[in-house]
Amino acid sequence: MSAIFIFQMTIYFYKTNDPYGCFSNFSPHSIYLDDRHWQTVEHYYQAQKFVGTQDEDLITAIRAAKTPEEAASLGRDRCRQVRSDWEEVKFQIMHEAVLAKFSGHADIQAVLLATGDRLIVEDSPIDYYWGCGLDKTGQNQLGKILMSVRQTIRERLG
Repeated sequence: MSAIFIFQMTIYFYKTNDPYGCFSNFSPHSIYLDDRHWQTVEHYYQAQKFVGTQDEDLITAIRAAKTPEEAASLGRDRCRQVRSDWEEVKFQIMHEAVLAKFSGHADIQAVLLATGDRLIVEDSPIDYYWGCGLDKTGQNQLGKILMSVRQTIRERLG
């Protein structure tokens, strides 16, 4: 008797021009959250760091940034005051933004759903929280969010 093994390949993503690049927060897919349009998930996420802080005016600049790279740079400015609850709320903020993105764009929603039950990993060599890091030991929180969003969309579609 022979055994049949089904091997499901992990999906790795990072750069927007790579396969599955639409999974990146830098992909050119706008979202609508908090009664506003945002160019990308990255724009929204970086802006949320400053809600209710003395640097709240930075939100406008981040929202107007021409690229997600510029929005990220503004949001990562260590001279600015990030909201005191940031570590507690950043995961939920990212989850809401990613859900809005894949709920609002049928083309990339189809790409996400077509991944079946495969593991999705942000292959960031530098981010050990959102990605897997250089040595693949990171937490992969963005990948986990994508898989959760995939399940939520499946349930909504029935």
